[in-house]
Amino acid sequence: MARQSISFTEPNDEWLKAQIDSKEYSSKSELVNDLIRQARNQQIQINYIKSKLEKAEKSGFTNDSKEQILAKSKFLLNE
Repeated sequence: MARQSISFTEPNDEWLKAQIDSKEYSSKSELVNDLIRQARNQQIQINYIKSKLEKAEKSGFTNDSKEQILAKSKFLLNE
């Protein structure tokens, strides 16, 4: 495993210490690695959604404006 030296702002360091004190994590390294894993998973989800949106935008399936789409959606929800 690669070793790194990083600096934290005081509020972030206090938050990290509080997580460890609460026994949620056993070390700052464990916590930081978990946060990075979460960020990576979020990025995967964002990329997936973005690709689906780009595909939908390129498909040309509607000429409605976003206001028209919103109005139709609200109408369908209230039926």
